[in-house]
Amino acid sequence: MKEHDDELDCSGLNCPMPVLKTKLKIDKMDAGKVLRVITTDPGACNDLPAWASKVGHEILSNCEEGDKYVFYVKRGA
Repeated sequence: MKEHDDELDCSGLNCPMPVLKTKLKIDKMDAGKVLRVITTDPGACNDLPAWASKVGHEILSNCEEGDKYVFYVKRGA
């Protein structure tokens, strides 16, 4: 997946910072917009989907790109 409206690079940050920074960034976006999140924290593979589900956002896709984990998060209503 390549289409996104904004991007957030959390490389080098450990839990809970990737989730916290994602929350702060996506809260400023309009509903339906997609945020690409890049992180090196393997814990984000569980934390980001759990957080998104809890607050009403959707993980459209996630993948590994080398030593990074990339998530596409669609902002809910």
